[in-house]
Amino acid sequence: MTQSDSIQDRIAVLILEDGSRFEGRAIGAVGTTTGEVAFNTGMYGYQEIFTDPSYKGQVLVMATPHIGNYGVHADENESDATQIAGLVVRNFSEVASRLGEVEPLADRLKRDGIVGIAGIDTRGLIQHIRDCGAMNALISSDGTDEVDLLRQLKATPSMEGLELSSGVTRQAPEDAGDPASEVRIALLDLGNKQNITRCLTERGAFVRQFPMDTPLSDMQSWNPNGWMISNGPGDPSAMKDTIALIDSIIDLGQPVFGICLGHQLIALSQGLVTEKMFQGHRGVNHPVKDLESGKCEITSQNHGFVVSRSSLEGQANIEVTHEHLNDGTVAGIRLKDNPVFSVQFHPEASAGPHDSRHLFDRFVQHIQQHTSQYTS
Repeated sequence: MTQSDSIQDRIAVLILEDGSRFEGRAIGAVGTTTGEVAFNTGMYGYQEIFTDPSYKGQVLVMATPHIGNYGVHADENESDATQIAGLVVRNFSEVASRLGEVEPLADRLKRDGIVGIAGIDTRGLIQHIRDCGAMNALISSDGTDEVDLLRQLKATPSMEGLELSSGVTRQAPEDAGDPASEVRIALLDLGNKQNITRCLTERGAFVRQFPMDTPLSDMQSWNPNGWMISNGPGDPSAMKDTIALIDSIIDLGQPVFGICLGHQLIALSQGLVTEKMFQGHRGVNHPVKDLESGKCEITSQNHGFVVSRSSLEGQANIEVTHEHLNDGTVAGIRLKDNPVFSVQFHPEASAGPHDSRHLFDRFVQHIQQHTSQYTS
């Protein structure tokens, strides 16, 4: 019997913090994993989702019923590893049917040590999470006694108050793009998706991606004329040192663009407050209104925290630029006295819609205008 056959025959259990229990078929690695349960409504792009560092620490439920059928491809990763803590699906394909050099998703999950479960009524599970809110969960396929599993689940820390970016940031600076470019962007890597860097280099920028604990003086010595604050996982309010660093970056007066976690940290650095959502926004079909243009854009989103709207009251220097049309949450802000803006969604959208890619054009234009203003 092969390892693949033995895993297919193995039973797995999914247990939620509120006591809900599901039984299904083991997929991926054999073992036990815990994390915050979350669901993604995207109908495509599972590889990009699973390798997004923003999913660090989350047991992910996929709403689309068929996962793994087109395998995984080396060119479609958002980071160097599978980032999710665990995977829950309805139907799982052990084989990949697709042209080109693809690897079965099952092999990737095993290699990266990702424990998963298939054969679950994901529609019912997602309805339960939707109604009851975010909570911790556990998947086990190694036969551990259920009393021990419940003990592990109870010991799992809440996502609220958890700093996770230090576990996914790069360990050394890394360059991308044309070194001769006049647009030099220092990217603070808090769990950066590769397509953010790609969207910047496609617009002619030279990008140096810095580890999150890099001192400001070290980044300044590279002589950037723009700053990108990346996406990432965890609770932004737990990142006090990073908030202070971003405040210092903004004080330089150069253009700054923040995405997702970067957006939240920019808000916190300016005295706003973030809050945990009842259940987050995760999918590729979220409608957002650009309050400046009046246009609606379909966006890709992945977050469980949001900038508190009430904390914006009395903040004359901060303007809300985007609003989520499903629930009215803050989806973008800008500073009135500095060339700084940020959005809660993912304009790089890989995989996802490209409606908001123009924000990268805006950022590069800000850098060019600011540079020309101070060099002319």
